[in-house]
Amino acid sequence: MAVYAIGDIDVFDQAGYERYMREVPEIVEKYGGRYLVRGGPAENLEGDWHPRRIVVLEFPTMAALQNFYRAHDFAELKAQRQAVSRSRMIAVEGV
Repeated sequence: MAVYAIGDIDVFDQAGYERYMREVPEIVEKYGGRYLVRGGPAENLEGDWHPRRIVVLEFPTMAALQNFYRAHDFAELKAQRQAVSRSRMIAVEGV
């Protein structure tokens, strides 16, 4: 069953975020993931949520997503992202 990582990322240092954006797609792909959404315009339809930068990744299984998220080769880039942005992220199984 497909699993999705959904993130709302508030980037406060765009120059610092550039390296992350350049290098992370290769690691996502290495662990079986693919981008479905990567920072396009968002429109609020209900409630008071005002997302900054939405990212949606699809992985074949929860184990694959967790392997990616906990991977040694992702750790440095994750730290880079966390240093230049604030993120909210969830993992959810699809149907």
